[in-house]
Amino acid sequence: QVQLVESGGELVQVGGSLRLSCAASGRTFSIRTMGWFRQAPGKDREFVAAISWSSGSTYYTDSVKGRFTISRDNAKNSVSLQMNSLKPEDTAVYYCAADSVRSWSMRPLAEYECDYWGQGTQVTVSS
Repeated sequence: QVQLVESGGELVQVGGSLRLSCAASGRTFSIRTMGWFRQAPGKDREFVAAISWSSGSTYYTDSVKGRFTISRDNAKNSVSLQMNSLKPEDTAVYYCAADSVRSWSMRPLAEYECDYWGQGTQVTVSS
């Protein structure tokens, strides 16, 4: 089993920056890919970004390219999401997730592929 705990969500102004962190514990050696998803009020959860646990390769959804950066620290078993130039439409609960089965692929990570999830952290972008 892998446990994931997110932190860093808060209220921020439009154009501001925020850094989310996700700490992994347990059988972290089994992780292949880590990802961030988000769910806005009244909407389905959507993919945001993913990173290969071994190589550090990354993939982003189009709406956050150039503004968000996903990174990982294998020594600390953590993954981060640096969010810049935040917009009101970035308001959502952000979830960290891990895929321990499939090898890295340069494409969006699907929800069904993630076997571990964090509890979520709220990000609110206020204008």
